[in-house]
Amino acid sequence: MFHPFKLCSPLGFMLCLCLLISLFTGATSQLAFYCPTATYTPNSTYRSNLNSLLSALSSNGTRENGFYHSAAVGSGNNTVYGMFMCRGDVSTADCGGCVRNSTTDILQLCPNGKTAFVWYDFCMLRYSNEPISRRVDQSSIMYSLYNTQNDSQPAPFMESVRSTLDQLVTGVLGDRSGKKFAVQETNFTALERIYSLGQCTPDMPNLNCQTCLTSAIQRLYSCCYSAVGARTLSPYCNVRYETYLFYNRTAASPPPPPPLPASPPPLRPPPPISTTSDEGNKGNSSTKVIIAIVVPVIGIMLFVAIFCFVRTRNVKKQYTATQTTEDVSGLSAGEFSQYDFATIQAITSDFSPDCKIGEGGYGSVYKGTFLGGQEVAVKRLSRSSGQGAQEFKNEVGVVAKLQHRNLVRLLGFCTEGEEKILIYEFVPNKSLDYFLFDIEKKHLLNWSRRYKIIEGIARGLLYLHEDSRLRIIHRDLKAGNILLDEDMNPKIADFGMAKIFGVDQTQGNTSRVVGTYGYMSPEYAMHGQFSVKSDVFSFGVLLLEIITGKKNSNFSESSGAEDLLSYAWKHWRDNTPLGILDPVVGESYSRNEVIQCIHIGLLCVQEVDERPTMANVVLMLNSHSITRTPPRQPAFFLSGRSEMMQKGIDSDQSTSKSMPWSVNEVSITELYPR
Repeated sequence: MFHPFKLCSPLGFMLCLCLLISLFTGATSQLAFYCPTATYTPNSTYRSNLNSLLSALSSNGTRENGFYHSAAVGSGNNTVYGMFMCRGDVSTADCGGCVRNSTTDILQLCPNGKTAFVWYDFCMLRYSNEPISRRVDQSSIMYSLYNTQNDSQPAPFMESVRSTLDQLVTGVLGDRSGKKFAVQETNFTALERIYSLGQCTPDMPNLNCQTCLTSAIQRLYSCCYSAVGARTLSPYCNVRYETYLFYNRTAASPPPPPPLPASPPPLRPPPPISTTSDEGNKGNSSTKVIIAIVVPVIGIMLFVAIFCFVRTRNVKKQYTATQTTEDVSGLSAGEFSQYDFATIQAITSDFSPDCKIGEGGYGSVYKGTFLGGQEVAVKRLSRSSGQGAQEFKNEVGVVAKLQHRNLVRLLGFCTEGEEKILIYEFVPNKSLDYFLFDIEKKHLLNWSRRYKIIEGIARGLLYLHEDSRLRIIHRDLKAGNILLDEDMNPKIADFGMAKIFGVDQTQGNTSRVVGTYGYMSPEYAMHGQFSVKSDVFSFGVLLLEIITGKKNSNFSESSGAEDLLSYAWKHWRDNTPLGILDPVVGESYSRNEVIQCIHIGLLCVQEVDERPTMANVVLMLNSHSITRTPPRQPAFFLSGRSEMMQKGIDSDQSTSKSMPWSVNEVSITELYPR
């Protein structure tokens, strides 16, 4: 009679089950793809040759060694070359399935691309209009992915990883199976083990293979220090390590040596024949024993299967951040994630117009969605944008260090070639000016919401000025740079023009005036002098905009006021402050709160020495009993950009395209990182 439980112990069966679940979930796990810019014309000869090539690759997917380097298909400029390589431990059936999937997916991932690469957990496939060399191209693309969990003992852990991977390289170079594939395992602690896997394309000379593996391992040290799992992918080799078994150990390991000849077993006398046993009792006893053994074992197996499945799925979810081969000079990628361009293309459907949620003077903003469902805002700077490498580096460096509920959170960035991309948390309700200056939408901002927005902006600025690790001056505070989350909480955004001060530094000077006309303080616009009080002035202007629902630029009012500040001052001086309140607010407002906010707004737009700090502003907003000094007439402000230019200021302003919900016509920056 056949007894399946005699094939292996319960523990062995559980390990096998975990491995099968892990392998199954990895069969269709797409890791990365890359599509260079060169394209072919649909229905062209090149596409016809490509179809033939992919068909040949697919039909050869079940090759024993899991590798196929196709001959050239076509001739001249329409020649196409291709290859695939499967992971050395997967079966021929799994290899064939992965190759078939990739030959279909690659046409969708890289539509009309003359060259394309795609990596899965089980295989890698590529094609090109140029011959595929066996020599490692040092400028070749290389992706690194890492687990977001870190080991609690980073230094000794990484030393153990280094030792394991060094042995792994030796194993790959010495592999005699024809796959140039090896695995290596090392005990790190009594409870933690490091598993690693490495592979080169089988047709690669050993010297080139060693070069590729060494470079791939070095990437892991630089991008993924202390991560409990990481991998590097390239067109020529791949390396991976984890703290769990992720490969088929049986298929990956060399066959065990044959057992030594054993001595014949000693002869034993036959067992005595029982004359008192009863066949019926013996059958009942055997049944009870089988039930007593099988039921607990099945229960344990089901529990372990569920545990393994959940653990594998969690590990897959944690494997979200990717790293490119390049870094932004001077930035430490340890504080944020650096994504490769192919990943950004994938989450935005190759920057599809359907994903576009805004456009400004420095580029466009797209909504992106990662595989796990996380929504992000992708700000892609245009190649002709005024924000160069320094401003890009500045925004990444500043925002990565900030953690506050009223500041937009940077999740990562991407820089490849001329591409400069920032990835922010997605803020669903767009920007404040989308509601505040739209006749149909401003009614959604009742006084309670406006007051909450004012308080939130004040707290965010206070954090920048005094509570963050460095003193930060935003220099471009305006309604368009205040994003609103699902609960209409404000988040200050766009730090491309921000200046970082030392803790004891309070002011600076520049000949390059940047910002948005109407929000800039006079001393900054006229003389290039900026300080925390420059942001206070901008906050005062923004505060009065929120109260009135009117833009400070292009201001027109029958009362004869030339701008928003003089309009607010005139009503304050004439003891009619509530006359400036936006009529759509109706009667549902607190008279004391409105007057208090107008008072604070006018204090903020006085001469620089008379303005309060943001700490004082927050205190005044939270206390109705505090004594406030009467405001003075707002600081002198120029009535037009032409007059400012006549004063000789080297302004960096440029007219920009505004967002669909923005009416700011002369903004130096219209970035909307959603």
